[in-house]
Amino acid sequence: TEDDWFDQTTAKHRFFYDTTKAAAFGQALFFARNYFVASASGYKLTDADVAQIICMRHDSTSFAFTDAMWAKYGAALSERADKFVDPKTKQVPTTNIMRVGGYGDLMTNVNVTIEQMAQRGVRFAVCAMATRAAAQLAATKTGGNVDAIFKELTENLIPNAHRVPAGIVAVNRAQE
Repeated sequence: TEDDWFDQTTAKHRFFYDTTKAAAFGQALFFARNYFVASASGYKLTDADVAQIICMRHDSTSFAFTDAMWAKYGAALSERADKFVDPKTKQVPTTNIMRVGGYGDLMTNVNVTIEQMAQRGVRFAVCAMATRAAAQLAATKTGGNVDAIFKELTENLIPNAHRVPAGIVAVNRAQE
């Protein structure tokens, strides 16, 4: 039952992106947009004809959380994302900047945002193991409770996100 959500689509054409780094997650957003564009222009398909899932695990999991979580736990989320900083300010972001445009070539998503892709039907698999690691780091930095922070993070996911027990297992299940 943990994997039933994979089949909640009737789309014939499916694509699964596995991301483990901040840059790779940005590229996956950009490539997901390209998949929609090429499917429409080259094959006359609609967004409903394709299903895409972007897996967020290891260092990319930090981008699975809302702006409120970045405002509260930005230092830990940045550190978990391979010390990711806002390319304009060179500071730890206080919002999930993969949710906004305006960065152009400064970021690998090249202005393709989480919201844009979620509105087109892209779904996100969020690794619970990496989320737990982020919660542990946030607890260390803030003096908070790991379980409470884990719960808070999982209750504040980006649109179209689904927590999976482990991102690497989600990769395997998608292949199956």
